[in-house]
Amino acid sequence: MPSNKNIQGGKAFGLLKEQQRQKLEEINQEYLEDQKYRDEEDLAEKLEGLKNKYAEFDLNDQGEIDLMGLKRMMEKLGVPKTHLELKKMIVEVTGGSSNAINYRDFVKMMLGKRSAVLKLVLIFEDKANGSPCKPDGPPPKRDIASLP
Repeated sequence: MPSNKNIQGGKAFGLLKEQQRQKLEEINQEYLEDQKYRDEEDLAEKLEGLKNKYAEFDLNDQGEIDLMGLKRMMEKLGVPKTHLELKKMIVEVTGGSSNAINYRDFVKMMLGKRSAVLKLVLIFEDKANGSPCKPDGPPPKRDIASLP
């Protein structure tokens, strides 16, 4: 960001997020053009969903989901994990090359055939959001005799 501009915090954050989304979009374009993923159905929609989910949990805005970002993600999904479990998940996704999950590793994990714990949790969350768990409407009327 040029230092000669006088940009307030909100505008700077917006610009940072926009730059991050552009980088993620460029990576998505690479996957769309890759022959390896040509037979993947609804690839553009999947990549858009992955981009939004990834951007939501990139807390440090460095283009990586670090340990705390992953911790927040798992807590929000209702599956809290210990730091040791989170570190194991990061090693599983990155192959031990980094202490944070970058977007390429994230997409490779989600589109890949191997089932990582994080992938399973995210897929479960998407399926859970699609089907309501609670019945619609008010509960049925009960009288005193039907109570246990």
